[in-house]
Amino acid sequence: MSSTQSLLLITLIITIIVVVMAMLLINRRQLRDIEELDNELGNIEDLHLERAIGKLDQMELAGESLATLNTWKKSYQKAAELFPEIQRLIEDGADENARYHLVKSHQSIKQARELVDSVSEDVKNSSDVFTQLLESNRENKAQYDELMQSYREIRKEILADSFDYSVALEEIENRLSAMEEDFAQAKNLSAQGDHVEAKRVLSKIRADLTSLKTKLPEVKEDQHDLQTVFANQLDEIAAGYKEMRDAKYGFGSLDVLLEIRQSNDQIDRSLAALAQLDLEETSKGMKKVEKEIKTLYGILEKEYKARPFVEKNQDKLQRLLTHQQTVSQQLIKKLRHIDESYELTHGELDESRELEREVHKMDSDYIRASQRIADGRAVYSEVQDDWIKILGRLQEIGKRQQELSEAVDGLYEAEEVAQRSIKEFKQQVSLVYRHLSRQNLPGIPEGFLQMYTLVVNEISKTSGELNQVRINMEKISEELVQISDDVDRLQREAEDIISSANLFELTMQYSNKFLDNETVVRARRNAMKLYDRDYNYKDALDTIATAVERAEPGSYQRIENAYYQEQKELID
Repeated sequence: MSSTQSLLLITLIITIIVVVMAMLLINRRQLRDIEELDNELGNIEDLHLERAIGKLDQMELAGESLATLNTWKKSYQKAAELFPEIQRLIEDGADENARYHLVKSHQSIKQARELVDSVSEDVKNSSDVFTQLLESNRENKAQYDELMQSYREIRKEILADSFDYSVALEEIENRLSAMEEDFAQAKNLSAQGDHVEAKRVLSKIRADLTSLKTKLPEVKEDQHDLQTVFANQLDEIAAGYKEMRDAKYGFGSLDVLLEIRQSNDQIDRSLAALAQLDLEETSKGMKKVEKEIKTLYGILEKEYKARPFVEKNQDKLQRLLTHQQTVSQQLIKKLRHIDESYELTHGELDESRELEREVHKMDSDYIRASQRIADGRAVYSEVQDDWIKILGRLQEIGKRQQELSEAVDGLYEAEEVAQRSIKEFKQQVSLVYRHLSRQNLPGIPEGFLQMYTLVVNEISKTSGELNQVRINMEKISEELVQISDDVDRLQREAEDIISSANLFELTMQYSNKFLDNETVVRARRNAMKLYDRDYNYKDALDTIATAVERAEPGSYQRIENAYYQEQKELID
């Protein structure tokens, strides 16, 4: 046998083995499917729904219950008609599978699976409905007895506490009567065999009982609040209001009795809603009444507490207003007098007059409030608020008037200080000029003379302003500050000129050492020209100092240090 033939033989054997193995596997899998289908069909048949249907037929159902039974009975019977066909397909599949007719077996199994799936849900639903119908009579009876017991307990409670529910008693009785009719209907439906409809009626009874049972405590509480608590509170407010009116308390445009009547009207509307067991509307009305009562109590309490403050501070406030009016008049008189000699640049007089008008208005308001108190028309809380503001404002006005008085009091002293300052400035400028003149200099620099003339003119101008009939001390104070700065600058300029001239002479003397140095000689000539002819002592010093420093580095620094050390020792 050739190698090719051997290979083909081996391939054929392997193929046969694979096919045989595949057939065995398919056979076993289909066998499991058959067993599973057979078990499912057995479970469906084991339900024995025919017995349940028989029992239900004997119950002589009616109405909705009978319609439900007939519907699902047909559904089950239709499904049951397929049981033999399913059984046949299972058996055919098993036979074909045993003979390894695997394709035919698969077809039978597939058809059986489709039928089992189609009937299993219908059978299950039918079973659930039949069970429910069989148990509904027993369940309805138990539920009926339970609800009847609850109904009797509620009726007993209402009868015992009928006074607490008197407002809504008629509506409660109506609802109980409606429940009695529902109980009778449920009983008749059960007797007729319509257990489904009976169950629906019982569910309605349960909901109605639960609702009524929940509302009863709230009805009792709301009735008590409306008829007792709120009514007593409004009576108390009315009595308190009348007593306060007799005691000459005022309430302005507020009509408390009208507010009480409106609250009583709201109570009546809330009781009407409660009579219909409309607890939501009742609650809304009660919140309105409760809020109004709280507001009225607050108003009476506020007025009652405000009166002691008003009575305690009435005389005190009158004294303060009288005193402040006197202070205002005195301040205006004082400012008018000062205004004749000084310019009041910050509107002090106008401000004091405005403060006087404000005090006068507060006094007028006080007089009107006092009259209302005497007439018994004063709203004490409003008077208290106004008087607290007046007391605070009087304190502020008094403080401000004191500030204005102290500010103008300083004008006299400021004038004296200004006169002394002008005199001192004149002396300082004169001393500076004389001190510079005694230095035996060739002349005084033009820049210094211009600055000197400027300062002298400033002093003269300010001195003239001080001698006017009305003095502007604010302006003069600003000018004195400027003059002080200019005098200091003039003094520094004079000292710089003197120091520059003295250092120039010392440096010129030292430069004699370098007369063989052409640069130094030329610098000496230029420096002398600046010194003798131009009176430019600073530039003259710079010129010779630069030349000497170049000829002998550090020499000018020694001269300068020695000079300022000597000046310091002279001062000390």
